[in-house]
Amino acid sequence: MNASPSHRPHPAEWTETQSLLPSAERDLPAGRHQFHKEQMMARIHEDLRTSSRTSATSSRTPAASPVAPGKRSNPFLRRTILLPAAAFALAGAVVGGLALTGGRADDDKTALATGPALTTRIGAADAKGAPQLLERISLAAADTSAPTPRKGQYIYIASKVADTYIKTVGDKSEVVSDELHSRQVWNSLDGRDGWLIEAGQTSDKGITLKSDVPFSGAYNALAGLPTDPDALLRRIYRESDAVRDPEVPRDQAAFVAIGDLLGASYPPAEVGAALYKAAAKIPGVVSVDDAVDATGRHGVAIAREDSGNGERIEWIFDKKTLRFLGERIVVVKATADNPLKVGTVTHTSAITERAVVDAAKQVPGQVG
Repeated sequence: MNASPSHRPHPAEWTETQSLLPSAERDLPAGRHQFHKEQMMARIHEDLRTSSRTSATSSRTPAASPVAPGKRSNPFLRRTILLPAAAFALAGAVVGGLALTGGRADDDKTALATGPALTTRIGAADAKGAPQLLERISLAAADTSAPTPRKGQYIYIASKVADTYIKTVGDKSEVVSDELHSRQVWNSLDGRDGWLIEAGQTSDKGITLKSDVPFSGAYNALAGLPTDPDALLRRIYRESDAVRDPEVPRDQAAFVAIGDLLGASYPPAEVGAALYKAAAKIPGVVSVDDAVDATGRHGVAIAREDSGNGERIEWIFDKKTLRFLGERIVVVKATADNPLKVGTVTHTSAITERAVVDAAKQVPGQVG
């Protein structure tokens, strides 16, 4: 399934704001945790960002449990599930320890931090509209002509991503944002092989994702998930309960897990449809009348707010086709645990292409 060519957000859609830190003095932590929900199963991007910013952040920064070298994470495991609200609202350097080969583009520099944070208009939320919208999205997901991958093929996902966070160097903290940049990921169906190319984070040639431990978010693993929404949701709760920090709300952890499976993978049509129906059963899920993805495409959204940090995760869909466009995380309420101002976009992403290819590093339409 292909998307139209991506483009930079129109200035009318994104506002750059210099003064996002609160005026009151506070002991800010060493940085801000990255909400790279895309590709949540691998968590490759967050681990790369961790290693690139560790030298610039203070030793006071909270850290999550390291991941063993060569290991890939559970499909329901995401850092916003592991970290309590205060930690993932304020943490900057999340220790990863993931063993990768290949080169980063810029040693230990924050190459993509380009200045003032992204902000946006907050769309109106409607709790009553969520079940009906999710039912329509589920039907659209089930009615797809996407090809079924064959043994030996790879799932290819291209996207545009950017983040806003608090960067600390020495005793100085400031709100910065990444330059919107491209990301390409390939994963084998069995989850044992893959490749990542990301502007500013890897070399132009990219890095291998090969591992002896299967990537649990791979196509074969997703194909084995229950297609009954109730059974699927029970499994999601069970898996996320096993890894989430107790301070992270149980329903929020389940919502995060479903969003990551939908946006960062290539689920079979019946599994994708079941995931949307399962999401409709989670308390606190709302519809949003307008949301904008990383490339400036407007759509409707399914969302849920984390009361602990006042941030709302929004899954964005095309208003006509209901095709998944991307995701963003927006500060919608001021809280004591989150120093960023209301309207700040802490993460934005847009899926520009999702396809099945014959080899790692092969792009759709290219002869292998």
